Amino acid sequence: METLGLFAPETAAEARERYDALGPAAQVVTREVATAMEFDAAEYRERVTGEVVATARDALFASLLEVTVGDAPDLEDAVDAHPDYDVRRQGHPEVDRAVWHVAPAAEALVAATFQDERDAAVATLRRQAFGAVYRDLLDG
Repeated sequence: METLGLFAPETAAEARERYDALGPAAQVVTREVATAMEFDAAEYRERVTGEVVATARDALFASLLEVTVGDAPDLEDAVDAHPDYDVRRQGHPEVDRAVWHVAPAAEALVAATFQDERDAAVATLRRQAFGAVYRDLLDG
């Protein structure tokens, strides 16, 4: 098994703190990307909206979520270790590899199976975990 990422918030308050802390980074990333795309000041004001910066913050948060990559039996061990958690699975049950995120803040486990494309599975799972678990937690 391999663990990637930086955090799996234990509480809703911790998730909100992490999310809020990423606001300035999202602004910097957005500004630097706009500069690299050679936006002038007028185009920047027109195109880089609050929604754009919020999307960058969402993506940053999701990309930093801790995930575990392992085999199907490893995933089953993780599910068994969290018997009261809401388990959300994507993919085919006969596939050998899996990636999952344990979200203590929401008592949820989000998982996906994959065969070959590990990096794509990790990125997709992080986005799914953000949408399925953290969006409501952060909006609430």
